[in-house]
Amino acid sequence: MDSRLEQFEVKMGKTKDNLSSEYAGIRAGRANPHILDKIKVDYYGTPTPLQQVGNLSVPEARMIVIQPWDKSMIKEIEKAINMSDIGINPTNDGTCIRLVFPELTEDRRKELVKDVKKKGEAAKVAIRNIRRDGNDSLKKLSKTDDISEDQIKDLEDQLQKLTDKSIKDIDKLIEEKSAEIMTV
Repeated sequence: MDSRLEQFEVKMGKTKDNLSSEYAGIRAGRANPHILDKIKVDYYGTPTPLQQVGNLSVPEARMIVIQPWDKSMIKEIEKAINMSDIGINPTNDGTCIRLVFPELTEDRRKELVKDVKKKGEAAKVAIRNIRRDGNDSLKKLSKTDDISEDQIKDLEDQLQKLTDKSIKDIDKLIEEKSAEIMTV
């Protein structure tokens, strides 16, 4: 890979990583602790990730248990979960908080698959925009540097191959997440 294309490869990689982390937050009927990754708890005035104020465990397929290290944090954790958009009401027994995930209906599964595809399409658009930016910078290169048209054409081909590979990877992510959601 040419060093002039590395920055675009890195950007495409970050786009794929971002999509993967978005998909980790979409629940597929099973309790997945990653759904709580974006939740911040007010820990003595400091927004702190939920994983840093307690122990998260998945004792059953559709339940997450949060045991705070500091029992006085239970109300704050409960408040943070209620204010988030995960759509699950926490239950608290004074020592820990339980999140019970309801079974997903067929309609809800289809809705989630649509959402997965929409996020995937947005990532593909981002990849194509990166390719466009890359092609623009290659055209500028041809005007300023001592580089032949053949070398520019080669770089454009490499960029296109990189784009095709990234789009294929995103399609694979979409397919895997959709299958995971539709599996009952």
